[in-house]
Amino acid sequence: MVFSAEDKILIKELRETKGYGARRLITEFPMKNWSRAGINKLLKKIATTGSVARKPRDRALRTQTNINAVEELVLSQDDQPSTHLSIREIARETGISKSSVHNIIHKDLRLKCLKKKRA
Repeated sequence: MVFSAEDKILIKELRETKGYGARRLITEFPMKNWSRAGINKLLKKIATTGSVARKPRDRALRTQTNINAVEELVLSQDDQPSTHLSIREIARETGISKSSVHNIIHKDLRLKCLKKKRA
């Protein structure tokens, strides 16, 4: 069930001031057609975060420090050939997800990732 912004604020206020639970909210507002599971989810979110706002997504994985770290690992060193790592190995070592490492390699470093095949 999708709650409007006013509904979320109302549910939060009634939970904090009067201690209403999901059943009590459904009986108090039968015309809203709220589902009990939806209210329980919202009440759990209020209990953990103290807010009804959406959680912001962290899109800051392609930072310059991460790009530099991936660049160091993806390219072989001049004095040591064959020291490059695969996408999966870079993801494991840096703690960045595999898809983010792939995006850094393609979009920021403008390199192509090729799978090694025996000729």
